[in-house]
Amino acid sequence: MASSTILSALIISLSLTEFMPHHAIADPADGFTSLSLDRSNFVIHKPYDVSESERYSFQNGIHKLWVYSADKPFMSGSNTSPRTEVRVRGYDYTSGVWQFEGYAYVPSGTTGVSIMQIFGGASAATTMMLRVYNGALSYYRTPIAQNIYDRWFRVNVIHDAGAPKVKVYIDGSLVHEADGNGASSHYFKFGVYAQDGASDYMESRWRGIKVLRK
Repeated sequence: MASSTILSALIISLSLTEFMPHHAIADPADGFTSLSLDRSNFVIHKPYDVSESERYSFQNGIHKLWVYSADKPFMSGSNTSPRTEVRVRGYDYTSGVWQFEGYAYVPSGTTGVSIMQIFGGASAATTMMLRVYNGALSYYRTPIAQNIYDRWFRVNVIHDAGAPKVKVYIDGSLVHEADGNGASSHYFKFGVYAQDGASDYMESRWRGIKVLRK
């Protein structure tokens, strides 16, 4: 009799659980407004001595960017490292809460490279960088996500310019929070920009790019 009562209670409990609301994980884009973007907002920075098509392509909604460690900088006379990046134009900001979203793909072998950055800072040239080192994604040099080679992953970066604070989400999960680098005029960039320990060839692909703000 007792066992029958316990079994009945368990069945009722499981039945109630089935109909209880499940709490979904909040999407990092919730509460933000997506801003209009078209090809005119994407400015290509690439080695100055080659044509755009030799380092960048856009097909089927995918930005493909590549660069070699022996390449020239983006302008003659610059002492910066080789890069092929998209500079998002038209949404520079000095205040407010802004967000970059995109889906990234990094082929195995690409290492020692920044694939996304927020340009501008009082104490440094950038407020943040997402770099790849040997298959791990890093916030500058701090690892924040493993095993990112050869797969698409979602990137959301939220910058509260007034705080200043930066949050990084990978595949919808918060993986890193950090202070910003001070007041400046900021904008988003994505692609490949050689850093310490860069591989001979660097590549990243991007799709679904959005700029959002509160």
